[in-house]
Amino acid sequence: MFYKKQGLPEENEIVLCTIKKILPNSVFVELDEYIKKEGVIQISEISPGRIRNIRDFVKEEKKIVCKVLNVNKERNHIDLSLRRVNQAQRINKNNEFKQEQRSEKILEALGKQNKLTLKDIYSKIGFKIIEKFGNLTNGFQEIVQDETALKPFNLDSKLESELIKIVRNKIKIKEIKISTTLKLRTSLPNGIEAIKETLKKINELSIKDKFGCDILYAGAPNYKISITSQDYKTAEKELEKIAQIAEASFKNSGTIEILRNEKRNP
Repeated sequence: MFYKKQGLPEENEIVLCTIKKILPNSVFVELDEYIKKEGVIQISEISPGRIRNIRDFVKEEKKIVCKVLNVNKERNHIDLSLRRVNQAQRINKNNEFKQEQRSEKILEALGKQNKLTLKDIYSKIGFKIIEKFGNLTNGFQEIVQDETALKPFNLDSKLESELIKIVRNKIKIKEIKISTTLKLRTSLPNGIEAIKETLKKINELSIKDKFGCDILYAGAPNYKISITSQDYKTAEKELEKIAQIAEASFKNSGTIEILRNEKRNP
């Protein structure tokens, strides 16, 4: 990766590292995402339990995912942990880094089309995207959804057009789906109309907030609500709104029970 972050990582940050030196009771690593930053992992933070030979767990030049335990800015010292990183964090970090490498390749291709080095194309647009969106991948995904995301950068029209074309061809928006089940029970003569009105309001919310929403009748009194979004945080917020709307709409018509379906679909 050409681009590396300046400064120091934050405590509790998950970072990608390369093992550089192994001592009997500690391991020194290079932080791959930062400019000339090293960290140390004490033997107690390598793996749970007693370690007889540290080299049974680590090897030089191996890439590992660590958690930042402590940062001493005065000494420029970073303490890390290998054992405090769970499998999900490890997978997410590796996937995030690989995706950012692919995004940098897109930027490099744009540069080659315009006879610019990777350093030059970063200066023209890459650094600006990272500053606004956090990284290239987030920026490119935003561009796929909204071309006007590039307007604040005042790019040359040819460069802007080519970037949009390349990004649209290479970047696919990831979508996730989560669901909940509404149990709507009513003994009112017009109960079916009350149920229809509740489901209608849920559908109106999906149109207003622009997220995918499927409502499936799953046998009385069950209605499965599945929503599609680009990230779990947004999806969870929309599920909360759905629950609030359903309770407010149906509270005078019968009883409502909301069951969260735990399975998440990528």
